[in-house]
Parts: sequence; C-alpha cells; structure tokens
Amino acid sequence: MSSGKVIAVSQLIIKVRFDDDLPLLNELLSVVNASQTKLLVNHINQDNVVVCLKLSNDNTVQKHMEVRRLKGGIAVPVGPETVGRVFNALGQVIDGKAPLTGDKISYRNILDIPPPVNNFNVKPAEILETGIKVIDFFTPFVKGRKIGIIGGAGVGKTVLIMELINNVAKKQTGLPFFTGIGERVREGHELLTTLMANDLLKETCMFYGQMNESPINRTLVGYAAATLAEYFRDEHKKDILFFVDNMYRYIQAKNELSTILDQIPGEGGYEPTIFSDVKILQDRLSSNDNGSITSVQSIYVPADDLSDPAVQFIQHELDATIVLSRSVADKGIRPAVDLNRTTSSLLTPEIVGDRHYLLSIEVQQLLEKYESLRSIIAIIGENELSVNDRADYNKAKALVANFTQNMSVMERATDKKGEYYTIDQTLQSIEEIIA
Repeated sequence: MSSGKVIAVSQLIIKVRFDDDLPLLNELLSVVNASQTKLLVNHINQDNVVVCLKLSNDNTVQKHMEVRRLKGGIAVPVGPETVGRVFNALGQVIDGKAPLTGDKISYRNILDIPPPVNNFNVKPAEILETGIKVIDFFTPFVKGRKIGIIGGAGVGKTVLIMELINNVAKKQTGLPFFTGIGERVREGHELLTTLMANDLLKETCMFYGQMNESPINRTLVGYAAATLAEYFRDEHKKDILFFVDNMYRYIQAKNELSTILDQIPGEGGYEPTIFSDVKILQDRLSSNDNGSITSVQSIYVPADDLSDPAVQFIQHELDATIVLSRSVADKGIRPAVDLNRTTSSLLTPEIVGDRHYLLSIEVQQLLEKYESLRSIIAIIGENELSVNDRADYNKAKALVANFTQNMSVMERATDKKGEYYTIDQTLQSIEEIIA
C-alpha cells in the first residue's frame, strides 16, 4: 500500500510527503495511529507535498507519522434504508440508532458530480401549495425551482423553513430532505423534535454539519445531502423537496477554510473561489427527466446588509427571494416578510394564471403607494389625504394584516393554533380587500 510521512501539522491542515504514487485530489488518506485519523487531499504542492484537511477533532497526529492511501473518497450510504435517519457530513449515523448494515446499502462519493442528463425536457410548471398566504401569493412554490428565505438574525428564517417542511412535506409526494449547515445545535434539536411530533421524521432524510463542527464538515455536509438526493432522483425517480438552513453558513465555512489555507481574500473579504463555491453546490440541486429537486434555502444576511457579496452570489442562483425584515418583525407581524422587497421570476400568467397575476400587480401597486404615503402621513396626518389616497392606504394596511399568519410549528410556544390557507382562499381574501 502506498504511503507517505507527515511533515507538518497546523490546526486542520496536515502536510504529507509522498516519494511516489501520489494520491488524487479529494482522495481519503489514513494516518497510522490509534485513531486511524482520516485526511482529505485538498491540493498537491511541489516536491510531492500533499496538503490535506483533517476530518476529525483528533489532535494526536504528529510529524513523521505514516499516512496511507485508501484509494477512495468520502462516501455516504445510499438506499431506501437512509430515509428517516440522521447523518453527518461523512455519512455516519448520528441519531443514536444502530448503524446501517445489509446488502441493500451501497455508497457514493460525495464529491463525484453525476453526469448531466442531456435529454432533459422542460415540463409545465407545477405549483406546490404551502398553505402560507404570503409565500403562495408573492413567491409561488414551483416544483424543480429554487426559493431563498433571506434575513438577518432572529427574524424567523428557521421557523418559516420548519413550517414549510410541516406543510409541504405532509401534502406532497416528494421526498423531504433537510440539510443543516452551520446552524445552532438548539435549532437542529428543535427541528428534529418538531418532525418527530408531526410524524414526519420517518419520511425525511436529514444531514447535519452544525455550528460547533469544523469548517470542513460544514462545507461537506451540503455535498453529502446532495449526493443522496441525486441517488433518489435518478435511481428511484423521486421528486425531492430539499431544505437548507443555512446557505450563507456554507460560504462562511468555505471562507474559514480559505483563511486556514492562506488564500488571498477576494471581494468583500470572502474566499477567492466564492463564485465557483456557490455554483458547484447550487448546480447539484437541479432537476432532470428522472425527477425534480425543489430547494428552499435560508440565507443569513450579515448586519442586515442585502448587498453583501455572498448574499448577492447566492441570490443570483434563485428563482424567488422572500426577504424577512427586522422592522417588520418589530411590529409583531409574522411571518416578518418585507412585501416590497420580496420578488419572484415565477409570478407570471403562464405559471400562476391571469387571476393571480393581475391581483399581484394590483397588490404591488397598493403596497408601493402605501410606503410613499406613510412618510406623508408622518408629517401631515392621515386626515389630510385625499379620499382616494386614504382608501388605498387603508386597503394596503388591510393587506399587510391579511398576510399575517400563525405558524403550526409554533403552537406550543405561542399557544395559538396554526393556520393553513389554500391558494384559492388566499386569492379570495385579497379580492375582498381590494373590492
């Protein structure tokens, strides 16, 4: 077996010199020590020096230790037995249950990108009802597309993701996936508890690379989940509902790795490969003739700055963006959606129909007028407005109140029963206000 020697150890970076038979990029290596510490080949320098990433928190790796090639990469289990289980980035079971065994279990390398399907045919848009009025109206949930939930800390991104999982996964035939990238351990536990309470865990695939883990695991967990989703899409012809919380943390983990590897920062202080980092993961969440992957991605906004380069790069890959606002949340409105900044390229007559589309134009006009009138009212008062302006202002206020909704996943916390509205009920309630 080909082997090398450790020549340098620095935090998560291990440098190994091979005299011959160099390993491949993204190949797994094993240190000959008590822990059999696993290393992932990142790149190869001159003089046959292989720069590796340490995949565990083992601190026993020392200079001059022998390192052996494993002639393979990081592989996760694939198969029907993975449904209802919780995995980490390395494909290890972390739900406290027995490891996966048996002849039906096979493994796939998480860094092997499947070949594209050249005969993909565009199918008619299929809308998935979420039961959340503000989403169904402003950002219709279309099978095979990408939707982003954008906002700063504490404005309700995770709650909205949980509600979508609860509503959509219950009523649709798609296989739900949840990928936690750099989220808090508390949030991961709450989601797990919610899925169990609603009897959804047994039908969900879950991957966690949480905030307390190394940036390597937080980076790889998205690829691991995408690998299993691709398997079900291509081998079992499944439609996938792929939820990610949080896509910004993926970029953050990549940036931490870039700093450790002494790469020169690019725009906004992020890693120089930020564009390709976003594209590689987003391109794997795609649909083909075998099945669809519909993804909902929460995106943390640092310092509530929507112009942040990482947020902008992620937004470019999305078909719709739901913007959550701290100022809206401070008014007690839930979900705290900024109705004027929320956008969707899917809100067209061909997809949602003329009734919905024409209503959306009227609502957007009223909301824009509402924003302009608020500053005038602050100076002269509402009574000084014209009759028409006052009517439009009150309609807009009623619309904002109409989009407020109690979440089912928060029933135990708020003691308020969750609400579910069909798309037709949502449209009818808006028509009544406008009329």
